Parts: sequence; C-alpha cells; structure tokens
Amino acid sequence: MKFYTVTLLMMFLLASCASNSKLEDGAYFGGEIINPNNNYITFFSNETERDTIFLDKNNRFLHKIEDLNPGLYSFTHGGEYQSILIEPNDSILFRLNTNDFDESLVYTGRGSIKNNFLIKAYLNDEVESKKFSNKQHLEPEQFEKVITSIRKQKIENLDQFITTHETSELFKKIASAGIDYSYYTYKEMYPFGYFGNNKLIHVKDLPVDFYSFRSNIDFNDESLSRLYAYNRFMLWHFQNIALQNYYEDGSHHKFDRHALDYNLDKLRLIDETIENEMIKNYVLMYVTREFIFNSSNAEKSKSMLEAYLEKSSDKANNSYLTGLVASTINLFPGNKIPAIKIIDFNNNTVDLQSVIKEPTVIYCWSSNFKMSYRNNHFMMKSLKAQYPHMNFIAINVNDMDTETWKETLKFLKYPTQNEYIFKNSNEAIKTFAIAYSQKVIIVDENGKIIKANADLFSNDIGTQIESVLASN
Repeated sequence: MKFYTVTLLMMFLLASCASNSKLEDGAYFGGEIINPNNNYITFFSNETERDTIFLDKNNRFLHKIEDLNPGLYSFTHGGEYQSILIEPNDSILFRLNTNDFDESLVYTGRGSIKNNFLIKAYLNDEVESKKFSNKQHLEPEQFEKVITSIRKQKIENLDQFITTHETSELFKKIASAGIDYSYYTYKEMYPFGYFGNNKLIHVKDLPVDFYSFRSNIDFNDESLSRLYAYNRFMLWHFQNIALQNYYEDGSHHKFDRHALDYNLDKLRLIDETIENEMIKNYVLMYVTREFIFNSSNAEKSKSMLEAYLEKSSDKANNSYLTGLVASTINLFPGNKIPAIKIIDFNNNTVDLQSVIKEPTVIYCWSSNFKMSYRNNHFMMKSLKAQYPHMNFIAINVNDMDTETWKETLKFLKYPTQNEYIFKNSNEAIKTFAIAYSQKVIIVDENGKIIKANADLFSNDIGTQIESVLASN
C-alpha cells in the first residue's frame, strides 16, 4: 500500500467531483482537524505498518491509497483513535475537533454515509456500555430479555439503513458484527457483575443455554480484527472461560483477576483457540500488558512475560512488553522516581526529581480522556485542601507542543502552578508504564516511590497520604 500527498487544491477538487470520478482500485482519505494536538496523524490497517501523514498549514491533509485492500483502517491523532471502513472508489473526508474527538467526527464524500452510520453506532454503544452496571444485577433471564431487545432494535435500525442506502456486503458484515459482538460481550461480562468477586464460582449455575452463542464465534476473522466490538469480546471471553480452571478445586476463595495462574491460563486458552497470527498476537499482548501494569511482584511479571514470549510472534510487541516489565520493576516501592525531563508553564525544562522537595502525589493525565481528567483534577484539588502539607503535581502525557498544552490548561481553567508536560511523551509513557494515559504515583520527600499505582478514588488514598506525611 502506497500513499501520495496531494495538494490542498486537489482536496477541494476531490470533494466537488467525487461523484463523477473513478479511482479504480484506490481510494482517497483526507480531513481537517480543529485544535490539533500535533501536526500529523497516523494511518494503518495493521499494527506493524503505520504511515505518518502530516497536516498542512491549515491543519488539513489528503492522501491517495493505491492498491487498496478493502476493510477497516484506523487513524490516530494525539492519542485518540478511531476506525474507518474504506473500499475501492471511496473518497472520504472528515472534520473533527480534538476538544470533542469522537462526538465531533463527521464524514463527507463518497463512502461517508456508511462511516457516519458506523461512528453513530459506536457512540451509541459507548453510551449503552456506561449503563451496563444498571443491568448486570438483573436475574439471568431478565438480563437476557433486556439485551436481546436492545440487539433486536439495533438490527432493525441496520436493516432500515440497508433498505434506503446502497451498501456493500463488507459493510453489512462489519455493521452486523458490531451488533452481534456487543451482545456477546455483555453475556461474557455478566457473571463478573452479577456474582461479584466473592461468588464467581457460581458461574456454572447460569442457564444451560446462556452461552450457546459461542458456537457461532469465528476467532480467526481477520476482517474484524480492527473492529472494537470484536476485540472487546475476545478479551472478556477468555477472561470468562478461564474461570473454569480457577475454581476447578471447588473452593470458594475470592476471585483475583490479577492472579498469576489465572492469567497464565488465559494465555494458554488464547494460544489454543486462536489460529490467526494477527488476532492471536493482539489478544496475547493485551492480556499480558494488563497483568504487568497491575503486578507488584517482579518474579510474577517475569513469569507472565516468559509465557507470553513463548506464544507471540510479534517482534515489536515482544520488545515493548520486555521493556514494560523492566519499567514496572523500576517503579516498585523503594525505588527512586525516574529522572525524566518535564516542562513547566513558563517553558522551563526541569528534571522531575528536582521539583520533589516534599511528599508528593504525581498525577499523569491526558487531555483525550475528558471525564477522567476532570474527575481526577477535582479529586486532586479536594485532597490538596485536605492535606495541605502534601504536594500535588500534574503532568500531561499528550504528544503535543507546549503552546497547545498551555491553551488546553487555559481552556480547562486549571491553575498553572504545579502543572507540567513531559518533554518526550513517548519516552515517559514507557518509563512510567502508563496505561490508559494516566497514572498516579506517591513519593516521599526524597523522591522514593511509596505507591506506584495509586487510585485517587480508593477508600485508602487518605490513609496512604497520611502514612507518608507521618513518616516525613
């Protein structure tokens, strides 16, 4: 697949004559980004081949894709991520505002209608997912009735769309899979909420046909490998079926999703079930990464990594996870916070260790996750008022220039004192083993790590802070 930069003039020509031009086996993909976090996007159809596309002075771009392989592609900007279905002769343009990435995303041009349908379905699924906690305590039969009704409504909406728009078989497959695998995921998630960690042994008591849909699953459909609903299902499915061995001795011990044996069993099941190399490598990587992020034991982390490396053929991810283990071990309590460069609001570059002169809570955040950073900044403010002798600093992890970061702080109306941005975000994310673009670390006055994965909203965060202050 080759990409060729096209002038801005051609972008407007494309928009005006897309309905009359033929692109043979290729397609066009372009767009405009309002309030960009940096000057490029990445575009890819798989994890190993990523292309960087630079924005022009007007924050626009247009690229021609030759020798197109029809299917789902992904593009990222400033840490945000979205998928797009591209087929031959498509000429898709988008416009989005980074202040509201997914919600502002609108497509135009040939191929836009199907993608606007898919992005709307994705946003609806996000809203639905947030309401899942209200359904997971229903009795199995009632739960089944509720989610079946939701699925039926989605299918009816899709059928109506197909009758009023010309669509390809590939689109129908992608859209249908998004509906089906969202439904399947809720079935896999259900026992964790319904039984809770103390009674998950009773998952075997669910109705006999509760998981009958599993006979329809294709674990090797590469055309779905970039579909969020498909990947999400995979992760919950293996988390669920690994419970069988977790409780095979019949004991009623509390479920621990971070137990080594349980996670090693997930890797074994993934390896035995999935044959497609791309899909298998992704699921193996994700499960291993989750374990390493939450591990506080070096030997267990190394054991998980060793089991992963025996099964994965992805050299890039193998190297990444090997480095991640080393990074997390360096962050274990007792070690000193890494010396890494950060930039303050006045554009001064300083060493992180140099700004720690008293017990400190370090909060790493991303402006891409609005609900998270708003809640966490509010909690930081509350804790600071409660513990005035504790220092609190926030460090932005986004790959953006300092002026954009400062504009973000002004837009959010955050005080600029004790706000920083990493000088090299990619290096920092690796060094601090940052998951989901956020991390909270508690250190003493010498920068010695007390807690590497603190939770601002946990019941014991106050106890942890008081303990550090008492020992000062």
